[in-house]
Parts: sequence; C-alpha cells; structure tokens
Amino acid sequence: MNYKVIPSPCYVLDEVAFRKNLELIRSVKDRAGVEIILAFKAFAMWSVFPIVREYIPYSTASSLAEARLAFEEMGSPAHTYGPAYTDREFPEIMNCSSHITFNSLQQFERFYPQTQFNNISCGLRINPEYSEVETNLYNPCAPGSRLGIVSELLGTELPAGVEGLHFHTLCESTSYDLEKTLRVVEEKFGKFFQQIKWLNMGGGHLMTSVGYDVEHLINLLKVFKAKYPHLQLILEPGSAFAWQTGALVSSVVDIVENKGIKTAMLDVSFACHMPDCLEMPYKPSIVGATDAVVGKPTYRMGGNSCLSGDFYGDWSFENDLKIGDRIVFEDMIHYTMVKTTMFNGVSHPSIGIWTKNDEFQLIREFGYEDFKNRMS
Repeated sequence: MNYKVIPSPCYVLDEVAFRKNLELIRSVKDRAGVEIILAFKAFAMWSVFPIVREYIPYSTASSLAEARLAFEEMGSPAHTYGPAYTDREFPEIMNCSSHITFNSLQQFERFYPQTQFNNISCGLRINPEYSEVETNLYNPCAPGSRLGIVSELLGTELPAGVEGLHFHTLCESTSYDLEKTLRVVEEKFGKFFQQIKWLNMGGGHLMTSVGYDVEHLINLLKVFKAKYPHLQLILEPGSAFAWQTGALVSSVVDIVENKGIKTAMLDVSFACHMPDCLEMPYKPSIVGATDAVVGKPTYRMGGNSCLSGDFYGDWSFENDLKIGDRIVFEDMIHYTMVKTTMFNGVSHPSIGIWTKNDEFQLIREFGYEDFKNRMS
C-alpha cells in the first residue's frame, strides 16, 4: 500500500487482507456447520457489503439504524439485539429483522405480541455472570450489568414464544475463553436447550488473529452441536471480519515541546477517530515506529481536538519527524469508523479502499455540511 498517494486523513481498507479474513470465516462456518454473521457494531462499511456477501449473507444489528442497514444494504433481514426497544422504533425494527433478541423479560412481554404476525424468531439475552474480559467497560458480565437475564430470573421454563437464547461474554477472545463460557452457560441454562431452536454465542471470537486456534474452535462447535443437534448455533463476531485489514493515514501538522516531551500534532484525533485507544486503553502500532528507545527521536502523538487528554505516546523513529510526514496507525478499521464523532468540528477522515488491483479508491469525503447537519 502506497500511503503517499492516499489523502490525509483517511481510513483505508485493504481489500486483499479483508478477503483473506472473509475466506477464513466462511471456512469456519462451513466446517463447523454453524452460522457466522457480521456484527455492525464493529464494522459497518456498507460500501464493501457486496464483497462480504460473496462469503457471508447475514448480519447482526443493535439498533434501528443498523437493522435498516442490514435490510437495505446487506440485502437480508437482521438478527437484532438491542438493550432497550422503544414503541416508536420497534415496528420498523420488525420490518428489517428475522430474529429479535430481548434484553429483559419485561421487554419481551411488552413487544413479543407484535412479532407473532411478522414471522420473526424471538429470543432472550442471558447473562451467565462469567467472562474472561478484564476491562469492565467491555465486560457485559460485570457485577450489576444491565445486559442480559441472570438464570435465577428465568425459573424452570422459558416464556411461550421464546425460540432462542443469546449470550455475549467475549471481547477479542480465544476459543478457549469460549470453551470456559460454554461450560457455565450449559450449567446455568442447559435446562432450557430443549425448549429453543437456536443459540447465539455473540461476538468477540477473534478467529482471524495470529495465534488463534481455529481448529480448536471448529472442534468445540462440532462437539457442542453433536450434543444438541436440534440447535442452530450462531456466532456474530465483528472485529474478526476487519482485523488487521487497514490503517488510519494521518499527517504531522506541528511539533510542540514541553518539559522535554515532544508531541507530534496530527490531523486526526484519538478522542474522535480512535476512541478505543483511550477507552481500553491500548497503544496502536505506527508504521516505521517502535516503542520508545533511548537515544532515538521520540514523540508523543497529539490529536487535533481541544480535549487535554487527546494524546498517546511514546513512539521512537529512525529520524526526526517534520511537518508533512505521514503517520500511519495500523489496524484501524474495526471499532473506529463506527465510533467516530465530530467533536470540535475537527475534520473527519475520508474513507477509501486499497483494491485487489493495487490501486487506491476514494469512497467518501466529509466536510462542513456533515458537521452542520448533525448539530441541528
């Protein structure tokens, strides 16, 4: 990928890497005999849905907007789960969904009657109260979690009309984390398995990452499916689809120094365009840079919003940075575009594709009208 020909700032999807992930995901789907669907919460770049459909036909939505995107752009009804549905939005959600999962018994009792005439399969989100995720911000099973129904609230029999159960406990996790979770789910909710048609194992299955034990995942799913052959098993990863498939290209616009700390001021923002770096937090990789090395030119990266904490660091480079140098953040396609804001009115990165023909294709630019129209 020739970063010099890409406008700055810009998110760039690498089509070849993207297709490689899709091939692996389809292989797991076929070999394990399960359904794997794309979670828009991590990746909703609808301009490449035609590519996705070559491998995977279905998707999962967490809101009316995502459900419409599934129906209109993915070309298939969504598997929808929302933490809380409203009377205003639910009729349209039904029009765009094949499956709807409810977060509470109250929500199910309130909205289920409307679904009976719409050929929709309804389910409940369960909370096994077990997760290997250590960061509470991303842990849906943290004490007091608002997500999912704990086992003691379900009694001995599911409400009439419930056809599926849905759990989500993982975040960029391994198949061994799933194995541990399945033991707990089976122990707490296995008594309901004969009453349902499908079991949705949620997202967080990072099967396209280096070192992920794909064979263990496939075997785990096969063994579970053999035990409950009547169940359709569903996985809905998001990050796995777009893992290591592209970058956020930015540029140095100034260099400031304070108390011996040099900060490269960029035309992108951590707070607005890379929020997970601050939320998780985690330090992204930069092309041509390393962690700080004594004696090498070392810089903190500064975002272009006025939030004081809009920075991350430190990285070392072979040479001193200068204004105009490209700073390329790797692996910035999943959970980036879907979480961006226009705080401060800072320029929003463009969106492009580095195609399989080794060419850059600009998909979308953003400007003042995009900012203005969001404000009122």
